[in-house]
Amino acid sequence: MNKVVASSDEAIADVFDGATIMFGGFGLCGIPENLIRALVRKGTKNLITISNNVGVDGLGVGQLLAAGQMRRHIGSYVGENRLLEQMMLEGKIDLELIPQGTFSERIRAAGAGIPAFYTPAGVGTKVAENKEIREFEGRKYVMECALKADFAFIKAWKGDKWGNLVYRRTARNFNPMMATAAKVTIAEVQELVDVGSLPPDLIHTPSVYVKRILKGELYEKRIERRTVRKAS
Repeated sequence: MNKVVASSDEAIADVFDGATIMFGGFGLCGIPENLIRALVRKGTKNLITISNNVGVDGLGVGQLLAAGQMRRHIGSYVGENRLLEQMMLEGKIDLELIPQGTFSERIRAAGAGIPAFYTPAGVGTKVAENKEIREFEGRKYVMECALKADFAFIKAWKGDKWGNLVYRRTARNFNPMMATAAKVTIAEVQELVDVGSLPPDLIHTPSVYVKRILKGELYEKRIERRTVRKAS
C-alpha cells in the first residue's frame, strides 16, 4: 500500500509520447509544478494536455508549450499565455476551448462513470457544432462527452503514504475531480505524513484514486499577475 516514490522523475518515468495528461490547478495556483518540470526534463513529445489554462509564458504548463512537447490542448482559458495565442493563430497547436462549467463537468463525469450529459451552455455557438442537440421542457441542450486521460498530475497540501489527500483553499480547484478521471493519478504534496495522521473526515481525495505520491522537491510562490495600488 505504500505508494511513495522518491522523486518527480521516477513518478513520471512511464509517461509515453502521445499521452493524454490532466494537470490540476488554476493559473499558477495548485499546479503540480514539480511533475511538470520532470516532464520537461524527460522530453516526452506530442502530448495532449487537459488543464483549465496553460499557465503563463515559461511557467506551469507553459513550460511544456515552450519546449515543443504539446500537440493539442483542451481547456477553458488561454488569456495569460502569449505563446499559446501565437501558436494557435499560426496553426502550430490544436486548441479546444470549452466553457469552464462544462469543462469541469466533463472531467467529473468521467470520474463518476457517466459517458455523457446534456447542458445548455454553448447551444447556438461553435461549441455545439456537430454535437447532438435535444430539447427538454422547451429548452435546447447540447450533449457533451466525458473527458478522461491516461495520466492525471495533481497537487495537494498534505498526503499520506497510501495516497489520501487534503487540498488547501484555492488549490482545491480542478485537482479532486481530475484525480478520479485518469488511468494513472500521480500526486505531489507539500507535506507527506504517516498513515493515520489525516483525520478521515477531512480527506478530499481517498487513496483508491491515487497510484503514486511524492513530496514535491521545490515549490515557488509565483504571482500570475501582480497588481499594486499606485502611490497617492
